Amino acid sequence: MASRRALQIGGGTIAVGAAYYLYSAGGNPSVAEKKLEHDASAAAARLRGQDLSKQEAQKKGELFAKEAGATIDRTVDNVRADIRNADKAITSKMHEAGNKVDQLKDEGSKALNDTSKELQHSADNFDKKVTQKTVEAKNGISSWLGFGK
Repeated sequence: MASRRALQIGGGTIAVGAAYYLYSAGGNPSVAEKKLEHDASAAAARLRGQDLSKQEAQKKGELFAKEAGATIDRTVDNVRADIRNADKAITSKMHEAGNKVDQLKDEGSKALNDTSKELQHSADNFDKKVTQKTVEAKNGISSWLGFGK
């Protein structure tokens, strides 16, 4: 008789538990099953001594947050250092390019001055030759006409 009574109590308890999970899942049996599995694993963890109290979970969460924050801070610092290095490299390259432009400008200006001097010298030589040939031609014509030598 006692075993029959225990069976009735156990069966009733299981029925009430099933009804509770089914009701809390909104009538969806698969959601009720997931909730039951979650609660069963949590109860097993408590029995094995793996249950984290709220304070322990909060401490672990804070520790994780500190570690994550430190990792983020290191990453931000590394990115900032990389940006500073890139900025230095860009500034250096800009100065080099400016110096090269100035050098090319000076070389171009010198070449222009040299070319201008050569052109002026050639023009002077041409002018002298034209004047000389003109004088020679004038003298030649004058001698034909009897006005010269």
